[in-house]
Amino acid sequence: MTVVHYSLTLIAQRDATTRFGAALARVRDALGGEADVLSPGEAADITLSFPPDMEVVRAAVDGAAIDAIATVAKGRRKSLLVADMDSTIVTGETLDELADFAGLKDRIASITARAMNGELDFKAALRERVAMLRGLPVDALERAWQRVRLTEGARELVATMRAHGAYTALVSGGFTFFTSRVAALCGFHMHRSNTLLDDGATLTGLVGEPILDRDTKLATLNTLAAERGLARSATLAVGDGANDLDMLRAAGLGVAFHAKPIVAAAAQARVDHADLRALLFAQGYRAEEIVTP
Repeated sequence: MTVVHYSLTLIAQRDATTRFGAALARVRDALGGEADVLSPGEAADITLSFPPDMEVVRAAVDGAAIDAIATVAKGRRKSLLVADMDSTIVTGETLDELADFAGLKDRIASITARAMNGELDFKAALRERVAMLRGLPVDALERAWQRVRLTEGARELVATMRAHGAYTALVSGGFTFFTSRVAALCGFHMHRSNTLLDDGATLTGLVGEPILDRDTKLATLNTLAAERGLARSATLAVGDGANDLDMLRAAGLGVAFHAKPIVAAAAQARVDHADLRALLFAQGYRAEEIVTP
């Protein structure tokens, strides 16, 4: 009979690591298993012969800013990464920042939040928000771009997975103006998103059809895996909103990253505290293997 081994990875928020050692000891006391430090004071694996009870793990962590991700040890390192952009690879929502130049940030951000928590139909909510930007000068896109910040660990995540042969895709319900630039900054192989339409001077208030939504994200994951002869178990998906849920559920490792409540509750794994390097540690990468572009 084949014994299945599991890896429980603990990852601390990088500026709050003082409690990591004690939390690791408590988890080992609760579950047993052998510990392997991946990054001193930041990340460690515990190898187990049974799937860990995550309620027990959370109790042992005792409120520390530490994430816990359980994976099957075999095949941990994934060969395909599909990542959301807004509030995942970048820290904010690019459409909300664009709306600020129309004086509509709060109004549009409230619709964004509801859509990302699954309270509104994504396509309808996107059309509604874009319509509100009709007449906004196209140079607002460049000004909004100046506000975009990469999430800590984004470039390391992509560079490290690429260095180990993985294919990387940025797939967003946002817009090509932003995804093209974020993909280039991070080194993604490809990007796919929606198109804002303009007349050369101002936004028309329309978005190109068909709209990229949760179904498209799932289809992209499946298509990219099939093109490379990969089983779903060899894929990693990460996102924060309701339109990411289907691809998170389908991936071999689907991670809700600082996600909306509905997503965090439904995803197979979640990162609430650490940065995107957590996805590398969850695959068993050690600190010295992480590529810093």
